[in-house]
Order: sequence, then C-alpha cells, then structure tokens
Amino acid sequence: MTNKDKLLNFIGIAKRAGKITTGEDILLGAIRKRKIKFLIIAADSGKASFKKFTDKANYYAIDTNTVLTKEDISKAIGVPRTIIGITDNGFAKRLKEMTNNCKGT
Repeated sequence: MTNKDKLLNFIGIAKRAGKITTGEDILLGAIRKRKIKFLIIAADSGKASFKKFTDKANYYAIDTNTVLTKEDISKAIGVPRTIIGITDNGFAKRLKEMTNNCKGT
C-alpha cells in the first residue's frame, strides 16, 4: 500500500468519524470561527478558490497542503469536493505528517 493510499484511507476514516468539514461557505465560516485545524486543497482546484482559501488559511494561521487532486479527495470522502477542512487536532496532526510523506512519492 502506497503512502497516498494510506492517506486517502485515513481521510475516509476522518470523514466517518465526523472530523471533516466540506463545502465552500461552511468551510469559510468554520475557518473564521477557528474550528479548522488543517486544510487540504486540491492541486487542480480553480484559481479563485485556491487563492481565497490559501489567503484565509494564512490569515488564520492554518496549515494547508495541496498534494491531492480533486479526484483523490472525492474518492476518499465519497463526495465530489476540492477542499476539505479537518476539525480535530489529532487527525490534523496525523494528516500533516502523511501529506508531507506523500510529497516524496
């Protein structure tokens, strides 16, 4: 099993645990309320969405990663999405480690 497969499986576990927030408006509100601990943005997301969420993440000091594509994220959570937010510190910490490991593969 590759690092990417492990990452996608772990995102699926986080989704089933209810620790993932999706949807542009809901995510923006959660970011403003400082509920999001880590953002995963699809590498192939639109320029406007990418800029909006990276700017918000930088302002609120939220770590982001762009190692996955829209297809990867959608496959992991079962819903077509380009951006997901992790709301739990434990899941966020582990996903940061896993996404950093995926960059090397």
